[in-house]
Amino acid sequence: MKKEEKGQLIETLAQQLKESDIFYLTDISGLDAEQTSNLRRLCFNRGVKLSVVKNTLLKKAMEQVEKDFDELYDVLKGNTALMLTDTGNLPAKLIQEYTKKYKTNRPELKGAYVEEMCYTGADNLVFLSNIKSKNELIGDIIGLLQSPAKNVVSALQSGGSTIAGIVKTLSERSE
Repeated sequence: MKKEEKGQLIETLAQQLKESDIFYLTDISGLDAEQTSNLRRLCFNRGVKLSVVKNTLLKKAMEQVEKDFDELYDVLKGNTALMLTDTGNLPAKLIQEYTKKYKTNRPELKGAYVEEMCYTGADNLVFLSNIKSKNELIGDIIGLLQSPAKNVVSALQSGGSTIAGIVKTLSERSE
């Protein structure tokens, strides 16, 4: 690869890292062509961009970005695949699903950058998969906000329209 091509690749990687608050670094070595194709297809279907990168070029791109990636520099050894997404727990769930379905230990999590936090090591995979995504948190909040309103509406409907019926229904609910 020529120096100009490397420079363009570093710029592209740096731009992707600037735009993304979430990425995972994985090791997919040992997967054959069919397994790699299945992984790429699964990533594509879930909206995860998977690309194999050279460690030195990725490190240079990380250094150009104004984010703190210091903890991830140590995992840039061996084969590295970069998984970019907008959802924090999606790649972790995808890795778990893939390893379970195809009974393999690859892809293996090397590190992750999720919302300004660095995680290193495969032991963080379960933790990362249990983190709720932004949309899941919004859904939980909306559900919590709707709950009191639903209780009042159901109390009004079940007790009739009289105040005595409403008070009776509400007093029975608190027990």
